[in-house]
Amino acid sequence: MTAPHAGSPGASARPHTQAGREAPTSDIAGVYVRSLIRSQLRLGVVFAVGFAVATALFVLAIALVPQLDTTFVIGVPLSWLLLGAGVYPLAITVGALYVRAASRNEARYRSLVEEE
Repeated sequence: MTAPHAGSPGASARPHTQAGREAPTSDIAGVYVRSLIRSQLRLGVVFAVGFAVATALFVLAIALVPQLDTTFVIGVPLSWLLLGAGVYPLAITVGALYVRAASRNEARYRSLVEEE
């Protein structure tokens, strides 16, 4: 979850605490926070497993096509270029999709907390 920026509406809506004491929280707020944590963890695991599987399939495809090792581009085997340049767009795409989904989860959490 991201922290609100200073001066934003979310920053001033936070309860202030006295030194050394926690702000009182309701049981429902605890349920919401645990639900958000579980949701973000599940989302992270799904994206990590998906990235690992996609990368493994990419490597497997390169291994199963031996002609890629004999084809050279600028003196480098095509399989190396595909592996080096192909994984980065995959990682960026998976990362961007994860951030988008995590932000959506946080927005849902905020809307639930505001309704309370």
